[in-house]
Order: sequence, then C-alpha cells, then structure tokens
Amino acid sequence: MSIELIVPTLGESITEATVSKWLKKVGDSFEVDEPLVEIETDKITVEIPAPSAGSISEIKVKEGADVNIGGVLALLGDSQKSNNISKKNSKIENNSEVKEEHKKLKNKADNIISYKNENNKLSPSVKKLIEENHLSANQILPTRSDGRLTKEDVMNFMKTSSSSLQSSKEREEIVKMSKIRKTIATRLKESQNTAAILTTFNEVDMSEITKVRESKKEDFLERYNVKLGIMSFFVKAVVQSLQEFPAVNAEIRDENIIYKNHFDIGIAVGTEKGLVVPVLKNADTMSFGDIEQNIVELSTKAKDGSLTMEDLTGGTFTISNGGIYGSMLSTPIINRPQSGILGIHNIQKRAVVIDDEIVIRPMMYLAFSYDHRIIDGKESVGFLVSIKQLLENPSKLILGV
Repeated sequence: MSIELIVPTLGESITEATVSKWLKKVGDSFEVDEPLVEIETDKITVEIPAPSAGSISEIKVKEGADVNIGGVLALLGDSQKSNNISKKNSKIENNSEVKEEHKKLKNKADNIISYKNENNKLSPSVKKLIEENHLSANQILPTRSDGRLTKEDVMNFMKTSSSSLQSSKEREEIVKMSKIRKTIATRLKESQNTAAILTTFNEVDMSEITKVRESKKEDFLERYNVKLGIMSFFVKAVVQSLQEFPAVNAEIRDENIIYKNHFDIGIAVGTEKGLVVPVLKNADTMSFGDIEQNIVELSTKAKDGSLTMEDLTGGTFTISNGGIYGSMLSTPIINRPQSGILGIHNIQKRAVVIDDEIVIRPMMYLAFSYDHRIIDGKESVGFLVSIKQLLENPSKLILGV
C-alpha cells in the first residue's frame, strides 16, 4: 500500500516551495522520521521526514521544481520489497565488481609494463617533466626522426592540451535563482521603491569595549560557555537608544504609524543560500550572556538551514555586521517593514585627535539607514550619537544609567 509524502504547512503566507535536494532515491529504504527531501521556501529551508518506515516507490517532484503546500512529493511503499530488490542488486553488483576489479588490476599491470618501456626511451629531464605533470609518453608526438621525445615536444603538448580544455569550457553558466535569493532581491527592491531611505554616518572609539572584553573574557566564557563578542554591546546600545527614540522602532502601516513597545532585534546573517535575519525576541530583557548565547544559536541554525518561521519573524530593528567580512563602510538597506537598520563595520586602528593630542585608537564607522517618512534628520542623528556615546562608555550599558 502506497503512502503519499506531502508538503506540510510551513507558515501563513507560504503557498509553495521548491524541491532543493532529494536525500533518498527510488528504491532506498528508510526509518520513521528519517529526512527524505529538502525543500526551500522564500524564507527557510526544511527537511521533510518519513511518516513511517518504508522505501521510496516513486518521486513525483524533481529537484528544482516547485510544488504547492499540500502537494504530493513522492509515493512511499513497503521497505521489505525494496530490501529484497536491494539484496538481488547487491549480488549482481558484487559479481560485476569482482570482474571489474580483475580488469582494473590487469590494466594496471599493462600500464606499468608500458610505462617502463616508455621510460627506457626518455631522457632524465623529459621523464621528470612527464611525471610532474602526470602525462603519458604515448600521448605525445615526437618531432625527432629517431622517435625520442624532447622537452619541447612535451611543452608543446601541454600548451595544446591546455588551450583545448579552455576553449571547450562554457563561458557562461546559467543557474536558476533560489526562492530565498528571489525573495531577497524582491524585498530589497521594494524597500528602495517604498521607503524614503537616507543614511547617516558616525564613528565610535572601541577602546573601552576592547578593554572590557579583554579583562572579562575568561570569566564570561566560564560563566556562559560562550565568548564575549561585540554584538551584545551593540544590541544593548540599540535597545537603549530605541527606547529614547521610539520612532526608530516604529513602522508605517497603511496611513498609520505603529509604535512598538517591544524590542525584537534582527541580526543579519550571511549563508550559502543568501542573507537571513533571525530575531532576538525581547532583547531588552536579555543579559549580555543571553544575547551572546542566542546569537550563537541562531547563527548556527542559519548556517545549518534549520531556522524556523518563529526565528525569522517579528523583528522591529536590524543590525548588520559587515565588519566580519572586512567592510569598512556601507549603506545598508532597510529590512521592510522596519524603519531603520544599523550597519557596523571593521575595527581599524586610526590616528584621532583627543584633548588636542593625536593618538592611535581602534575606530569603527557606523551607518544608520532610516525611513525619512517617519524619522526626521534630527532623530536619526540623535539615535546614532546615542549609540556612539553608549559604546564609548560601556558602564552606561551595564548599569543602565
């Protein structure tokens, strides 16, 4: 009796998915809850588990094809039949493997004899060149009348082979965009077309935070089992600044401004499939340790492709850290329907003037992109200055005063 493997409900707004990878093929046996196929939506990638033990009788949707929520991915059958077929195939394959192995050994012996005969005709320099480039002397046409190969013969052969290989390769490769990539492109363009985006910049002296991290890193690691990074400082500074400038934590919905009294901070994470923004829910209630632990957990899930819809929804403000890739300055695009995003960058030692003296300090550029429809210039500058002041005086972040 066949069982249908269907696409489960993945979220209120998701109506279809794409089959990105089959983890089992027709005839393969599996146990209950064993992942069978990986599907991708515009937000997440999930694995569909087996509802019961069995084998795949028929695959209905191929890799790269779209399927609606509730659609049939495959037909599943009894595992016993597939096991019997596998045993028969295994016997046939074992017999053929023995013959194939015998053939390989014979060919290997013939090649050794042939190689020894070839080497007898080669000069030491030619022999070395052929061995270093993993060539066969039989492939190369000699130019001398006595049939002996020269270094020029080998070099000319290598040039010709390289040229042929290069000319045979396609100059372009066409790859279908994934749903996640298409959604990223659409939303970023919608953000630019909808919001009146402006970006204001500032710089922050990271000296004090560097000192705190250095002096407390061992105690922090021992207590929370995670390293003390810079992101927890930025999350804390952002939350306190959002509380001071509520318009930055608001959004425009139709003709209304919705002011948020909760602080759910999105952390932009780059993955192989594109940018995702998992959310730290109720970040205002978290300690430094809670923030760092949650960031590590969400980043791991993002890279593993195991983020859930709950992890990705509800953000009120976003932080994007281009510094981990070496970025010195950028103009981040707002993550709709939010009204602001903070871009943080690489920390670099620079010469700055403090108390009329030139000193070397670890400096970072900050970029705050905001929707000018709801946030005025005075608020945007004040918000970024607040973050700068809090970061340069970490005691305010820790004590809250």
